Amino acid sequence: MYDETPAHAADTARAYYDSADVDGFYRSVWGEDIHTGIYEHPDEPVARATRRTDAEVAARVADLLGPGRTVLDLGSGYGGAARHLAATYGCRVVALNISEVQNRRHRELNALQGLDGLIDVVAGSFNEVPAPDGRFDVVWTQEALVHAGDRAHMLAEAVRVLAPGGALVLTDVMAADDTHQEALRPVCERLHVTDLATPDFVRTQLTRLGLERVGFEDLSEHLIPHYARLTAEVRDHGDELTTTDAIGEEYLARLRANLPLWLDACENGLLAWGIFHARR
Repeated sequence: MYDETPAHAADTARAYYDSADVDGFYRSVWGEDIHTGIYEHPDEPVARATRRTDAEVAARVADLLGPGRTVLDLGSGYGGAARHLAATYGCRVVALNISEVQNRRHRELNALQGLDGLIDVVAGSFNEVPAPDGRFDVVWTQEALVHAGDRAHMLAEAVRVLAPGGALVLTDVMAADDTHQEALRPVCERLHVTDLATPDFVRTQLTRLGLERVGFEDLSEHLIPHYARLTAEVRDHGDELTTTDAIGEEYLARLRANLPLWLDACENGLLAWGIFHARR
């Protein structure tokens, strides 16, 4: 498994997401949500599909959302999910994220949408969540586990701050359980990680940590349209991103080389994705 120290992995993730090229890519191509989308048809815009993911994940814990409830969003990115939760359910959200570049945009978008009173954007690492035990009704994390140097520890922190009767929901792009991690090293290079978690690893850890009703809804079929859309956007419109100074030409070349590797891995069944949900 991933053998970086938590501190080094946190520094790597911070440098990655604070990069002007990476920020330009995610803002311009992905939108407000930096996670996999749930697609109704293959040509659907990425931003629409990722917003659907927010709604689908929230539906698994809707009984714990609403005024007076508090959610911790671990690795909140630009805050698309946090805004969905606050606007739809009226719950409070603590959005913990390591990138100040993303956090600034997150706060700006919250203010523009009148949601800054419900969302507290906190700079920090999920290696040491700055909250007491049992603080949150829901712990929510999307496509963040990949950046944890000690993934078992990150999950333990998520469970530690979860209130009795609370729920954890998690999505992450993972290696399929029968995939040899070495086959994914060229794929993972863009994210500056060496391997990915697996569904079996997450399921085992959540059970070991004492959570109940641990479930995984396998939605891996959505990986293919997601990475096909990203690959096509960069292939067909990447030059526009360099002319607007969103990303540099060298980074664009790396994207055009790397994203097809993700698509190939999806088509060959090497990757898995879906919604984990469990109760404390």
